[in-house]
Amino acid sequence: FAGALGALVLVLGLAAGRTGALPPARVVLAGAAVGQICAAYTSFIVIMSGDHDAARRVLNWTLGSLAGVRWTGAVTLLAIVAVAFVLIMAYTSALDAFAFGESAAGSLGVNVRATRWTLLLVTALVTAGLVSFTGAIGFVGLVVPHLVRLVCGPTHRRLLPLSALAGAFLLVVADTLARSLVDGQEIPIGVLTAVVGAPVFAWLLRREGRST
Repeated sequence: FAGALGALVLVLGLAAGRTGALPPARVVLAGAAVGQICAAYTSFIVIMSGDHDAARRVLNWTLGSLAGVRWTGAVTLLAIVAVAFVLIMAYTSALDAFAFGESAAGSLGVNVRATRWTLLLVTALVTAGLVSFTGAIGFVGLVVPHLVRLVCGPTHRRLLPLSALAGAFLLVVADTLARSLVDGQEIPIGVLTAVVGAPVFAWLLRREGRST
């Protein structure tokens, strides 16, 4: 949790302008830079440890897997997700307002600063909790909401629950394929989601670029 909050503060500190605004492009670039710093630090620690088994475990963790999750862990994960879902659903109207920009959201009565920090902190803590059990599984949260938005529209009261269900379904399918594609060996689930998710995300970017 400390690492997640530290990375969040560092990203926002790098991305924030003089007025405190957070342009999406700057946030993405700052996130990429901080991600590289954290990856380099992790690699340094693994190399200095001199433990080859530790290196293998860390590599498996960075690629993501559900193999280590047991029922006690699943209950904990369910509790984390349930609390986060209730909190985020309380902000659906504010998120709809944010779709028009921070200035428009503020003019509609949304406390932009408080809402932004609350959602960022909740997202960071939930992500830290989930990743501590499964490792880093990429592209599910990045691609699924965009695909669901194409079907159900941008209203967050529908978008958020449908994205959660679609993401869970995709993860179960990916985990099943990861365990069955290669006989006697499990492919890290993060590899599978990246192989499928990266082209889909590229297509979404291309589609959005043509629409603008």
